Parts: sequence; C-alpha cells; structure tokens
Amino acid sequence: MSRGEHLKTTICLYLNYLVHGMAIVILAQNMLVLGKAWHVGDAGVAYVISSLGIGRLIVLYLGGELSDRMGRRFMVKLGVVTYALFFIGILISHNMYEAYFFGILAGMANSFLDTGTYPALMELFPRKQAAANILIKAFVSVGELILPIFVASLENAQMWYGWSFATCAILLAGNFVFLWHREFPDMAHHEERVKVRKTKEAKTKHRLNGSQWSLGIVLTIFGYISMSTFYLISQWLTQYGQSVVHLDMTHARLLVSIYSVGSISGVLLTVAIVERFVKPAWLMLIDTTISFITLFLMASVPVWSVMTVGAFVIGASAASGVMQIGLTIMGNVFPKAKGRITGIYNTAGALSSFTIPIFTGIISTTSIHNIMWFDVGIAAAGIVCSALTLVILKRRDLVLTEEIA
Repeated sequence: MSRGEHLKTTICLYLNYLVHGMAIVILAQNMLVLGKAWHVGDAGVAYVISSLGIGRLIVLYLGGELSDRMGRRFMVKLGVVTYALFFIGILISHNMYEAYFFGILAGMANSFLDTGTYPALMELFPRKQAAANILIKAFVSVGELILPIFVASLENAQMWYGWSFATCAILLAGNFVFLWHREFPDMAHHEERVKVRKTKEAKTKHRLNGSQWSLGIVLTIFGYISMSTFYLISQWLTQYGQSVVHLDMTHARLLVSIYSVGSISGVLLTVAIVERFVKPAWLMLIDTTISFITLFLMASVPVWSVMTVGAFVIGASAASGVMQIGLTIMGNVFPKAKGRITGIYNTAGALSSFTIPIFTGIISTTSIHNIMWFDVGIAAAGIVCSALTLVILKRRDLVLTEEIA
C-alpha cells in the first residue's frame, strides 16, 4: 500500500468517528423537539437513547467474528450504511417505538464500525497501535463539540431541526463513496499470527489465581462505571443547564461543546503522560477522583461559572481515555486472553449505554437535578474500583508494562 493510499484510508476511518461523535449526542440535543414529535417527555426520549446500548449488545461478538471472516472494509461499510439508516429513520419516525428500532440500528452500527476500524488501524499502524486507537476518541470528541453548536445555529436561524440528522447522513454517504475504492491492509499475516498465538495459548493454559479473578471482576465493573460517568453527562448536561442552572438553550448546549473541548484536551494529555510519568492504575485513580469532585461541585453549586469550568474538567477527566486505561490494565492481568477480555469489557460498556438512559429517564420524571447527584454516586463507585485495583496490584506485585489499548 502506497503512503498516499495509507493516508486516505486512515482519514476515511477517522471521519466515521467524527459523525459517530455527533450521533452520541444528537438525540439529547434535540430532546425537546423530538419529544413533541413523538408525543413523549424527556423520559421517553431517554428510553429511545437506551436502544443504542441494545444494538451494541446484539452484535458485539458477532461483529468481531464477521470482521475476521469478511474483512475490515466490509464491516466499516456495513457500519456506515447502518448509521445512515439511523439518521434517516429518526426523521421519519412518528412515535418513540419506531424511533427505538432505529436507535437499535445506531447501536449495531457502532459495533460494526468498532470491529472493523480498531483492527484495521492496528494493521495500518502496527508500531503505533495505542496512539492510532486513542485518536478515535479525539475525533469522537470533535463530533460532540460540533453538533451542539450546529443544532443551536439551526434553532437561532429558525431552520428545521432535521438538518442536523440529514447532514450526518450526507457526510456518511460522502465518506461511503470515498471508502469504496480504498485499500485496506492484507489480513493474511495477521491471521497467521492469530493462529500461532492460539496454538501457543492452547499449550500453556493455566488456572487463574485469586488476584486475577479479583482484578477481572473489579475492572469489569469499572468498565460499566467509567462509561456511565461520561455518558450520563454527554446526554443530560444540556437539560441540566436549562432546567437547573436556568440557562437559555444556546448557553446550555454550549456546555456540551465545552465538555468536548475538555475531552479532546484530556485525550492528548493522557497520551503524553501515561507510562512516561504516571502509571495507568494511578492515572485511573486520579481521573476518577477529579471526576467525583467536579461532579459534586456541579451538583452542589449549579451556577454558570461552576458549570463552565466543571464541564471542561469533567471532559478532561471522565472522557479522557480513562475507560481505555482500565482495558489496558485488564489486558495486562490476562495477557493470554486479550480478545476475550476486550469483549467482556466492551459488553460492560454496552450495558451502561443501555441501562443508564433508562435509570436517568426514570429519575427525570421527578427531578433533573437528581440526575447529577446520581452521576456523583457513580463517580464515587469509580474511585472505589480504582483504589481496589491499586491495592490488588500492589499486593500481588503485578507489573504494568503495556501502553493504552
């Protein structure tokens, strides 16, 4: 593959995740107008958001198998097409049940893209796999930054809200055409390495010790918690700003953009300092502690100044790649079963994206303010998991040597 073709394929893969970042917050950013269109309140739209988690769970393992059998390009194309159907489908939905179906498609699209893109990037950049994969998070954050500004601009110009969905579908259509003639790395050598690794693993199977079991359980729980902490903020920060802080919609949406800038900054900082200056387990504890303190202040003192600083800090701590750090530690604990534990860890994240909107939808029927306190409790649980991870690692003298996965 030529350097030019290598670059084109890489750009194509990252652009999909810019749109994915928009998809993460697009329902929440249009919550009021969608609620009116479907004749439901905020809780009804939150239930639709939960459907994305179901979609991810449905094809999480199937997607990985298809990626190995059908190829990376096929999975990426399938993800793009399925995501486009979601954006179009939401616009033609007349009620929350129809929208729920298309939300499931969005979750499936997310899994399709993940199982095609992550392996493709590792094969494109065999010596810089960690950096290539964590940059996905940066593009997601850029999408989360752009979308609220775009939605606010449409509203101020009194234009149709559907242009935000239509624009995402158009971007995907353009990228699909761009993707059609792109080259992907040859999987032959990769498949051969996988066969060799599996053969070695079959010969060296051993029982797990107590510390491995303990860390596996704690880190799987952390996979759910870390996803929940920032996912809740991304979905409800605008509504919290409007209902509790009493901001107008433009400034309330601005909070999500500030949060996204913090996330981008946090990702870059994490890449720069992890392993070089701070061990992953310590960084995990630092991030979760900062997240807890920030969320506590945002819940206790809901004023504009605290919210603007807090939105940036929570983005830089909770959405800075801390979830990937947890996966890295888990990969070191189970060095001979990384594929399996990645599936388990991602399943925990998918369960979060399904259950958290349901929980917050129920809470929203009584108090939007209590949603923030709910996130404070989740962040506190994150500190407990991080501290337990450090204690177990120190006690069993497990050495962490790998980079962020």
